[in-house]
Amino acid sequence: MLERKQLKDRTQVTFVLPADTPDGPVSVVGEFNHWNPAAHPLEPQGNGTRTARVSLPAHTSQAFRYLAADDYWFNDEHADHHDGTNSRIHT
Repeated sequence: MLERKQLKDRTQVTFVLPADTPDGPVSVVGEFNHWNPAAHPLEPQGNGTRTARVSLPAHTSQAFRYLAADDYWFNDEHADHHDGTNSRIHT
């Protein structure tokens, strides 16, 4: 799931996944962090989810995916668009 908060000239995006699906650590990787898995790991929350928050320029489109343990890549079913390989978010 994606949550958005509009700021002055940026959009704060929170990437949200269930705490245990998939098992193990998960990071959100994309154009905004040069596909670096260490940049935005999802952190457990008290409500049974895990999240990562990213501030993106407003009025842009960014490709992203999730990377889990054992090199398991997957897309976000709630993304604004899918380009064949990646999820996309429009800010």
